[in-house]
Amino acid sequence: MEFTNELKERLLKIAPAQFGHHIEHGFMHPRIKPADMNMKIAGPAYTVRATERDGSALYYAIMKAPKGSVIVVDRGREDVFAIAGDQLVLMMKHRKLGGLVIDGPATDHIGLTKLGFPVFCTGFSPVTTLCKGTNGVVQTNIQCGGAVVHPGDIILGDADGVIALEPEVLTEDLIRAAEKMTENELIRAEKVEKEGYKFLKRDDVDIEKFFEYDKDALISQIKKECSYDDK
Repeated sequence: MEFTNELKERLLKIAPAQFGHHIEHGFMHPRIKPADMNMKIAGPAYTVRATERDGSALYYAIMKAPKGSVIVVDRGREDVFAIAGDQLVLMMKHRKLGGLVIDGPATDHIGLTKLGFPVFCTGFSPVTTLCKGTNGVVQTNIQCGGAVVHPGDIILGDADGVIALEPEVLTEDLIRAAEKMTENELIRAEKVEKEGYKFLKRDDVDIEKFFEYDKDALISQIKKECSYDDK
């Protein structure tokens, strides 16, 4: 599916958790959170692997990534040195990129919050990378928060965390299903407020039957039917 401005606007109205009901992989570890809880992100991934104290690959990505791209950074096991701060993110904002996701810390928490540009990271640190030009690659398959991310995967994130969906996975059917779930939740919330709606059952699973059915008796009956009489 081609990533257009229209598609971006649709996706920003859907919580990633709505897609989370339908996917088995592509979700990043919940430790990756936005610098500000109101930040949301949607866009195609431009990937970076920078596993040492060298942030030059991220600078290169900022120079080369197409407008609207979400730069996703694989920091390996690095969890101390911040690879981005408010000055670098200001460059991204003026290049009209879509956001930044780091499997590692950032810095300048207050500055990032003021900029309002969507930055997702594992936390914040007062020590940073340097720009040495000795390490890093771009536009290759990476891992971020335990999820495999390919160049061009669609990145979605909000206060709950980040997911990465391959374009062939993000079908119109999946988007409509997520939109329908959002719509149903709004309808249910309205019923609670206006009609005193009370939860009595789910429409898709008979939970009462699952917990109240005499499963032991059923298993015993199956065992009897499957047993062999050698006499």
